[in-house]
Amino acid sequence: MKQSFIAILLFSGLTAFFSCIGQNQPSGKGNTQQLAEVLIGDTVADIGENIDCIIQDKSNNYWFASNGNGVYRYNGKTLLHLTEKEGLCSNFVWSIQEDVNGNLWFSTRDAICRFNGTEFTNFTDTIQNAPAGKLHYTKGGLFFNHFNGVCFYNGQSFTNFVIYPSTYSPPPTDWNRPYSVYSTLVDKAGNVWFGTQSEGVCRYNGQTFSYLTQKDLAGPAVRTMFEDKAGNLWFGNNGGGLFRYDGNSLANITEEKGLGNPEFLRGGKFADKLGTLARVWAINEDNEGNLWIGTIDSGLWLYDGTRLTNFTTQNGLTGNAIWAIYKDKKGELWFVTNGNTVCKITGKSFTTVTFGRG
Repeated sequence: MKQSFIAILLFSGLTAFFSCIGQNQPSGKGNTQQLAEVLIGDTVADIGENIDCIIQDKSNNYWFASNGNGVYRYNGKTLLHLTEKEGLCSNFVWSIQEDVNGNLWFSTRDAICRFNGTEFTNFTDTIQNAPAGKLHYTKGGLFFNHFNGVCFYNGQSFTNFVIYPSTYSPPPTDWNRPYSVYSTLVDKAGNVWFGTQSEGVCRYNGQTFSYLTQKDLAGPAVRTMFEDKAGNLWFGNNGGGLFRYDGNSLANITEEKGLGNPEFLRGGKFADKLGTLARVWAINEDNEGNLWIGTIDSGLWLYDGTRLTNFTTQNGLTGNAIWAIYKDKKGELWFVTNGNTVCKITGKSFTTVTFGRG
C-alpha cells in the first residue's frame, strides 16, 4: 500500500459517518442473490464497538461497520462477523455503500474494497489511478472521498474530480484540507451536495460548484446532510449546529432556538454539554415527517417543524452520543448510541436491539 494513499485514507477517517479501489475493474454485473446467502464469517451474539454506519442491502440484510472490529451482517435471525480473516481489507471500516449491481463497497482506514457476496476485492489502486475529469452524476452512483478530492463510480467506471476552486493550491506539507468531503447528498432534483471540513456546503448543479458558508456553516465540519419530504435540505455541523436550506435562504435552527455551544464552537472546549444542539452528527426523518437529529454529546432531538424535544439517557435512550441514524425499508429508525448499542423506538420508549439471540 502506498504511504501517500494511506495518509489520504487516514484523514478521510474523520468523516466516519457519510458516508458509508484495487487491482481489478468491476465486472459490471453484481450478485445480489449471493449477498443474501453469504456464509463466510463467524456467528456472534452481538455487535462490537465503534459502529459508524448501518445499511440495509437489496436482500434486506443489515450491515454494520465497525471502526476496529470489521463488519457485521444481520439477516433478522443470525449475526455474522466478517473481518480481515475473511478477506476484508481492514478491520477499521468507516462506511458501507451498495452499488447499482448489488455489490457492497467498504471504505476503510487502509483501503477500499468490494464484496460481491462471496469474496472481497481491493480497489484502492483502481480508484487512486482513475482518470481525472468532470463529474457526470448518474443515479445510483457512489462517491469515494479522497484526502484532496473525490472519486465517482457509476457502476462501470471511476472518475476523479475536485470541488475546490482553481485558485486553491496548498503546499504538500499542509495537512489542513478545508475542501475535504465529510458527507455527500444527491437531492431530488439531481444536484450533488458535499459537506466539507471547513468550507461549508458545496453544491454541484451539473455545471458549476457553488458554496453555502454563512451563519457558522463554514468553520466546523459538515458531518451529515439530509433532504426531507418537503424538499428542504438539512445540514448537521460539528459546532455550528442544525441548518435548514429551502432553496433560497439558509437558517441556523440551533442559533434561532438558543441551543448553541459557543464554548465548543469558538473556545475549543471539548467537554460534552447536555441540552445543546451544536454538534450534529446524524439526521433522519420518521414516517410522520418529524426530523430526528443526533448529536455526539447531548442525545437525540425531535423536531416537528416548530418544537424541539430532547431525549437523553434520562428518557431511556441507550446513550447520549448518537453516531448514526438509519431508516430501513419498513420506515423504522435505528439509532447507534455510544458506538456500541443499537436501539429503536417502540411506542414511546427506546428498545435495545438484541442480535443473534432469537
